[in-house]
Amino acid sequence: MICPFDVPDSERIRFAERAELALRLLSEQAGCLDARLARATEDARRWVLVARFESVTAYRRALSPFEVREHVVPLLAEALPAESAVYEVLVEGEGGTVTRSDSLLADDAGTVRLGEAAGPEIPRR
Repeated sequence: MICPFDVPDSERIRFAERAELALRLLSEQAGCLDARLARATEDARRWVLVARFESVTAYRRALSPFEVREHVVPLLAEALPAESAVYEVLVEGEGGTVTRSDSLLADDAGTVRLGEAAGPEIPRR
């Protein structure tokens, strides 16, 4: 999950407090690998909250507890809407070794509209 924010200087301290609570709540959920808050070095108003999960299912379950819905979901709703917030890792490198993962999306995932599909017509690879 990658959520960018534009935070005015007057809101910086309150935002950082809310984001820290969100990181604590998300990172204690089963399936959360880690969570971070970062600020852009070239623009102090730009912040990004990043959390990694074992799977899409773990991400969805992490958003279910009441305390997460009470504190984290409202914060995430303030993220900039310009781009997708949830990504799947397909290639990662560590210690000189690169590992590929299969996509969880079906090849026709972008063609299915709400209420039309019970499952992918073209299986994932």
